Amino acid sequence: MSEAFRRLLPPAGGTVTAEEAVAAMDLRGRAGERRPYVGLNMITSLDGRATVSGRTAQLQNRADYELFHALRAGSDAVLVGAHTVRIEGYGAMEQIAVVISRSLDLPTDRGLLSYAGNRVVIVTANPAEVGPCEADVTYVRTADVGEALVRLRADHGVRAVICEGGPHLNATLLPAGLVDELFLAIAPKLAGGPDPLTILSGAPLDPPLELELRSLLESGSYLFARYGLRPWDPSRSGSTPR
Repeated sequence: MSEAFRRLLPPAGGTVTAEEAVAAMDLRGRAGERRPYVGLNMITSLDGRATVSGRTAQLQNRADYELFHALRAGSDAVLVGAHTVRIEGYGAMEQIAVVISRSLDLPTDRGLLSYAGNRVVIVTANPAEVGPCEADVTYVRTADVGEALVRLRADHGVRAVICEGGPHLNATLLPAGLVDELFLAIAPKLAGGPDPLTILSGAPLDPPLELELRSLLESGSYLFARYGLRPWDPSRSGSTPR
């Protein structure tokens, strides 16, 4: 049985399933003229940790799991950094998996590349290739993620992308104006510990990006916030338009 999400904002009341919530967003219908819609899906503890013991598993619950997969189902591609693939593994995937990798240090005997039927697009400026694997692998040879998104739209018909991080990839996408919305699951947990990994790494953003809360769901004391980012600002260094 699917989890029920209470609608807290907008104040419509009632409950929805994860599939109903994502279907109402029509992610594919919100693509730009040149590049796909990009939604960033992340989870954090109340004290700001993006992982516990290096993984997200201890932060998740059933509702988060269902919304995670509903967002995937509402998109054409899943965008992820190579480090996240190495840590989280990943498995069989219906959507196109888009992996950002400089070194091409990706496991081929397990995880994402080991599943026959997986379609994997590797974005890299490295002229080499990964080793033999079961997945169907193609390459976009560029270090510019904005250019890669444009080519995903043009060459693969991708209209909606869900990015699953990690923090280093987020730090590339957000300052460049390449994220349309942030889906942030807030786990009712306190993890503690020094030097926490947050959902955004790298240099401070100056000024900080401003976001707008568009909807808020609750299930099992978890909050699921949907934030919109301000429109692309062509004066921002390194930005790429939609």
